[in-house]
Amino acid sequence: MSKSFVVATFSDAGRLMQAVRAVRGENFRVYDVYAPYPVHGLDEAMGMRRTRLPWITFFAGLSGLAMAMTFQYYTAILDWGMNVGGKPDNSTLAFIPIGFELTVLLGALTSVAALFFRARLFPGKRECLIAEGITDHVFALAIRKRKSVDTDLARQILERSGADQIEEKVADL
Repeated sequence: MSKSFVVATFSDAGRLMQAVRAVRGENFRVYDVYAPYPVHGLDEAMGMRRTRLPWITFFAGLSGLAMAMTFQYYTAILDWGMNVGGKPDNSTLAFIPIGFELTVLLGALTSVAALFFRARLFPGKRECLIAEGITDHVFALAIRKRKSVDTDLARQILERSGADQIEEKVADL
């Protein structure tokens, strides 16, 4: 699905941050920012929400723990109860290592799967760079063009912020 964008490129992180703050100050919604290295404070400047990935990890780990405990209880008590050394049938302390391992395993695998799903990363996906050089030395700011977006005002703000180049592009992101 193709989307239209106003893309501005910058040669340094300072002007990029200035442009992001200016664009957000005029109530434009920043679609994405591309940088060759992490820029401190960019998340807050873009107005990004905190990720929900920790909650997914927590509930996946909790379900892994519940599955481990249920399976161990079922096998030790209901299915194949054995008296080994006079221990009680429901020896919860013996269930802890397996419970911990399944908690970590399901939490980690679900986190990775959720990240890949949310970032739309899958085998065979081709890269789509919104601007040339964004993986080397260029910073880019993308604003999605919609009916409510005033592209002339966006261009003026980006020009005042020191954009090297401003283009309207159609991309499959």
